[in-house]
Amino acid sequence: MADYDQQGEIIKSDDAEGSRAWCHIMYGLHALSALSGILTSASIAGAFVFGWPSIIAVIINYATRGNVRGSWLESHWRWQLRTFWYAALWLLVAGLLAVTLIGIPAAILVIVVTGLWVLYRVIRGWLALGDRRALPLPN
Repeated sequence: MADYDQQGEIIKSDDAEGSRAWCHIMYGLHALSALSGILTSASIAGAFVFGWPSIIAVIINYATRGNVRGSWLESHWRWQLRTFWYAALWLLVAGLLAVTLIGIPAAILVIVVTGLWVLYRVIRGWLALGDRRALPLPN
């Protein structure tokens, strides 16, 4: 099966497969962070944002995203970065809510919902990658 860029030109198979392999590695690292949040006392969102596997995945993402520019794989790079940074933003909101005694229940709710959202995004993205499908992204 050939991979195409946004102009409809075929991407060299070696380049696409190498980039796809990197994408699998990044999803695996993100999943490892999320799993550590499930299996330890950390929250899923906290382990995802502050865990070394996810931080390494984000570094790989930024270092390699030029290789996928214009291809269907670019949506996976953007999907992962948006997941990471939005999770970090929501954890910041939860931290600000937790500063006040009355905001603690809301902060806990934000952390739980963010963790479930992270799991959804990692699973959906990884399944789409396995099917060689691009992910929807806002313009």
